Amino acid sequence: MPDLYARLTRMRHAFHRDPELGFCEERTKARVAQILRDLGLEVHEGVGVVGVLKSGSGNRAIGLRADMDALPIDEASQHDHVSENPGVMHACGHDGHMTMLLGAAEKLARTPDFDGTVVFIFQPNEEHGLGAQAMLTEGLLQRFPIEEVYAIHNLPGVPVGQVSTRAGQICASESLFEISIQGQGGHASMPHVGVDAITVGSEMVAALQTIVSRKLAPSAGAVVSVTEFITDGQRNVLPGKAILKGDVRARLPEDRADLERFMRQITSGIAAAHGVSVEMSFDTEFIETINASGPTEAVVRAGRALHLETIADRPPMSFSEDFAHFSAVVPGCFLLLGNGEAGPHGQPLHAADYDFNDALLPIGSDLWAELVRDRLPLRKVD
Repeated sequence: MPDLYARLTRMRHAFHRDPELGFCEERTKARVAQILRDLGLEVHEGVGVVGVLKSGSGNRAIGLRADMDALPIDEASQHDHVSENPGVMHACGHDGHMTMLLGAAEKLARTPDFDGTVVFIFQPNEEHGLGAQAMLTEGLLQRFPIEEVYAIHNLPGVPVGQVSTRAGQICASESLFEISIQGQGGHASMPHVGVDAITVGSEMVAALQTIVSRKLAPSAGAVVSVTEFITDGQRNVLPGKAILKGDVRARLPEDRADLERFMRQITSGIAAAHGVSVEMSFDTEFIETINASGPTEAVVRAGRALHLETIADRPPMSFSEDFAHFSAVVPGCFLLLGNGEAGPHGQPLHAADYDFNDALLPIGSDLWAELVRDRLPLRKVD
């Protein structure tokens, strides 16, 4: 396969030029499905795409996941494969994730040096935390009963091909909250007549920050961020209504429960002090991503077998991953693969000038194939 990696680069650029948002990945799904069929895999299409490759007589099966969706971002890059869809961009590297997994499918289809079944999972709508659950609800695990599941995500700002992972919690949960305050609006010159919702909301914003600094252990790694403050006030009108919206990250389910409880205590207490009513919603979109020890050890072995720099106990990440819904029901491992330190490859994920590093395509494909050989080894013949 001397030209495999050149073809992978062309493939990745084609995905990058034609990005699609979550649950709208129709052209992407069709392209992935056709590539898998051309390789001779058994292909199933639903909310996502699943390819099945069997070799030997082994009855073990593992799943390998790649995400397919892009982001609602106007691309600011200068390369020759810029998005052709205004306002939509592969700013998180899902174009590369798909391509690496398709490269592994080709390598394993051409040289099936494993014994068992590999289920290639191409998932929609990772960015909103909805795609994994949609595939599970559709019956993914009933139709394709895998014993383990794995996912790769590129990581800008670190050396190309550096493998890092950890057993236990690796990605945080994400919960979105909304706090609605009903005070009494009035004239800006007479604030004592009403109850200014901005004042009440401001107290809540400040008080919410004490949860992380004073109510949780310093090592908890929790984050509470108020990201929107909306009122019905005007130039000389004090608002009677205010809405606070924000984002909460937690490393452990029990910390997430404590964060919600403390937020409700604080908001209801401040509201009572000012004589206003308050309502709060707290919705968890991404649960914590937990890596199982066995799959994590396999990833470390695969990385070291390929002589890649491999970190077996990296610090947990503060971002969230939809893969968590898979690894919550099947033992799994989420791993990070260095995307490079300079230029567009070192730009932050979700930046308008970020680009996946094509140099990572052969590394990721080889890592996937090595992991399959580790988990589904050929039987020794006496």
